[in-house]
Amino acid sequence: MNKIKRILRSKFFIFAAVLLVFLYVNNSSLFVKRDAGAPYLLAHRGLGQTFSMENIANDTCTAERIYPPEHPYLENTIPSMEAAFGAGADSVELDIKPTKDGQFAVFHDWTLDCRTPAAGKTADYTMAQLKELDIGYGYTPDNGQTYPFRGKGIGLMPSLKEVLDHFPDRSFLIHIKSSDAAEGNQLAAFLSERPEEQAGRLTVYGGDQPIDALKAELPGIRVMSKATLKSCLIPYIAAGWTGYMPSACERTQLHVPEKIGPWLWGWPDKFLQRMDKAGTRVIVVGGDGSDFSSGFDSPEDIRRLPAAYNGGIWTNRIDRIAPLYGK
Repeated sequence: MNKIKRILRSKFFIFAAVLLVFLYVNNSSLFVKRDAGAPYLLAHRGLGQTFSMENIANDTCTAERIYPPEHPYLENTIPSMEAAFGAGADSVELDIKPTKDGQFAVFHDWTLDCRTPAAGKTADYTMAQLKELDIGYGYTPDNGQTYPFRGKGIGLMPSLKEVLDHFPDRSFLIHIKSSDAAEGNQLAAFLSERPEEQAGRLTVYGGDQPIDALKAELPGIRVMSKATLKSCLIPYIAAGWTGYMPSACERTQLHVPEKIGPWLWGWPDKFLQRMDKAGTRVIVVGGDGSDFSSGFDSPEDIRRLPAAYNGGIWTNRIDRIAPLYGK
């Protein structure tokens, strides 16, 4: 009996050792050869004014807490996007809101009263009326003592059509900032009329309902939502150690918080290689995922990334980050 126990125990340890070796070899980045090169840089809202993230909430007016300006650009404007691409961005994220006349305005907030002298939602105004607003009206770095952009933002709120017409060959991440399926349908109708090669350079993310509606009408477009993230990452975390790739991970986009990345099988290079083969783009964002606006905005932030990391990086300061990679 003791001999049988010893044999079983020996077989168990051999099996455990083989399993550990398999886990290491199958998920180690040491044996991965990915194309060398600079990371894919995604500029959040173009090049805009940044602000303190301390105690921020969904209804915080971020224009009222900006840092002293270091450049003249306002987020989500064509000049800010030109500056971002000129600085070395591979893609620009922008926010869209529906207008009264059936267009999409490129604007971040739920309401107009934080950044402009107007009140209400973009849906209460036509695109022409939104053009008359001063989107720099509410920005202040010193609790209202000065407003350095007041009077300088008139006419700067673009429509999505204007942006895509102005940058026909550029990549964009379009953010539907709602959970309204109708906005997904509206965006699908709009994008279906764009050139096919341009649509192929676009990714759309947002609430589950509008993303589901968009994907149903345009199945070929790259999308992301909380639901698509979960449907990919949960089964990957469960079985990715074997090399298994969930079908939900194919041709999508993943925003991976820096504190979550190390828990993914094969992070970073093996994981990136697997997602490359699946046609999926991986963007690392700052923090733990509680705020997906948090990015890598300084050399100190970049030093937190794995050595030689060359996946996607989310940044609010493309002007600071791109030069670190020779862009």
